[in-house]
Amino acid sequence: MSCFQVRTDLALEARESIGETKEEIRGVSVEETYDEENEIRITRVVIETRNAAKAMGKPMGVYVTLEAPGMVEQEENYHQEISSALAGELREIIPDSEREQSVLVVGLGNRDVTADALGPNVADNLFVTRHVVKEYGKAAYSKSRMHMISCIVPGVMAKTGMESAEIVKGVVEQTSPDVVIVVDALAARSTRRLNRTIQITNTGIHPGSGVGNHRNGLTEESLQVPVIAIGVPTVVDAATIVSDATAGQTNGSPAELSNMYVTSKDVDYQVRQIGHIICDAINEALEL
Repeated sequence: MSCFQVRTDLALEARESIGETKEEIRGVSVEETYDEENEIRITRVVIETRNAAKAMGKPMGVYVTLEAPGMVEQEENYHQEISSALAGELREIIPDSEREQSVLVVGLGNRDVTADALGPNVADNLFVTRHVVKEYGKAAYSKSRMHMISCIVPGVMAKTGMESAEIVKGVVEQTSPDVVIVVDALAARSTRRLNRTIQITNTGIHPGSGVGNHRNGLTEESLQVPVIAIGVPTVVDAATIVSDATAGQTNGSPAELSNMYVTSKDVDYQVRQIGHIICDAINEALEL
């Protein structure tokens, strides 16, 4: 068990895992704020050096994690508080968010797999404006300044025969957005963060990473525009759960569980709820 590698897409958990080994990492800064009234904890992890990126197993960049225990509860006012907090963090991480821009939102995932349907759920409810602004101008919305927002759900390779990155790259080349926002499901180490945590990063994303199915990345390097990734852990690696539960007390190995992932029994409802929270946050963050 001691050689078992923890599986997580969250930079915060990667940092915590290294902290458990009592190792200090130079080039990694951590800043935390807590809204006690709304029970929203925001942690900003900045990986500043290549050595730190290697130690963390994450690219250099900024990772903002928002944790809210009641994220999936049926409380509309509380959801609005989370959306507003997330919108504020998005404005901070999107380059030049105060000027008019063309923004492409990409909803990654598979609609037919509930735990992987977060991206399409967000895309379905997004306020898209590019087609109307190009046809009728901003006056159609009675505004003098606004972003042009477009959206795409590229699907999965099993259905399209194409990498998501190939589809998105083609759309980017044709529509020339100033920034791309990608939404996808992730994997967490801890069950307490399942569907209760949102991560934002300016390092982009690799489709399918949430279930260990790595594909070509959607990054600034590959698309030639800034890429902001929004992810929510909807699954936990089963091997990680076994490793944590046994705490090294057995001589066995969880390797045979490495291709199994666990999610909550009401994941369909939770993914819809979180999809609305993220959608509202993007709409709010992109409102000039």
